[in-house]
Amino acid sequence: FLLQTVQDGRQFMKYIDPHLGVPLPERDYGGNCLIYDPGNETDPFHNIWDKLDGFVPAHFFGWYLKTLMIRDWWMCMIISVMFEFLEYSLEHQLPNFSECWWDHWIMDVILCNGLGIYCGMKTLSWLSLKTYKWQGLWNIPTYKGKMKRIVFQFTPYSWVKFEWKPASSLRRWLAVCGIIFVFLLAELNTFYLKFVLWMPPEHYLVLLRLVFFVNVGGVAMREIYDFMDDPKFHKKLGQQAWLVAAITATEFLIVVKYDPYTLTLSLPFYITQCWILGIILVLTWTAWRFFIRDITLRYKEIRRQKQEHKYEKDKCLSNGDGHSSILDEQNGNKLRERKL
Repeated sequence: FLLQTVQDGRQFMKYIDPHLGVPLPERDYGGNCLIYDPGNETDPFHNIWDKLDGFVPAHFFGWYLKTLMIRDWWMCMIISVMFEFLEYSLEHQLPNFSECWWDHWIMDVILCNGLGIYCGMKTLSWLSLKTYKWQGLWNIPTYKGKMKRIVFQFTPYSWVKFEWKPASSLRRWLAVCGIIFVFLLAELNTFYLKFVLWMPPEHYLVLLRLVFFVNVGGVAMREIYDFMDDPKFHKKLGQQAWLVAAITATEFLIVVKYDPYTLTLSLPFYITQCWILGIILVLTWTAWRFFIRDITLRYKEIRRQKQEHKYEKDKCLSNGDGHSSILDEQNGNKLRERKL
């Protein structure tokens, strides 16, 4: 797709599905944002029912699977909230991003994403505590036990709990920021690819892409975690992680080539101000946490050692014979060790 002309790339979609290859109108989820509309006497809550489409369970299951990949509550919540801010920022480019405030924060972040993350974390907790009894299938006396044994055959052989600890070192902090960036870019590619390739949101290719990303992304996340957690044993980043990064970058290049005009629509001034402020805050925290704070702690440690040295020196002078009682005690310990 990247090496084709824009017209040929879009018409190539007809070989996959004859109904593709035609421009589609973008659906706007904004408009009337009243939760209770008194003007509609037949159904005052029609705005809520209009938003409850097939994408609500898709949001839930999507974040359930993403939680199984990332395995960290805070990282999942940060990515979820950050994507809503991206939708606010880019709704002037894609009308599909225009949603009501309660659709953003109540339906998406709290109900769909939040519930999916919660169920995912509960599943992770169950998998980490589960014990396996790998006895022979025909040695199990009951049919219920046999069915459980068959189901357990498709569960993971081992399960590793991810502890990202982003604030423990600058290396881990930059790695976690990179993971969040790639996740958000892959999420945006979903919407922009639909827009530039003229695919309806409910098309099976969109779902297949997400299923593909879940499978390869799960392996890639394990490779990234192993590389970060034990760099002496895992000296190189895994092939699957590089492959996911390459696919995400290629998708972004396709979007840039097929519709550069949409991507170059300038952000509103207040949106730009908010992003600049956020970037400054992140950079300031990074500088304080990994540079200024370490220098301050090192200075305090050196000052404490100087004070202890001065105290010992004063104590030596106060003995009168020029020897410290601490040094005498250490010499006595050495003599006892030699005798033993």
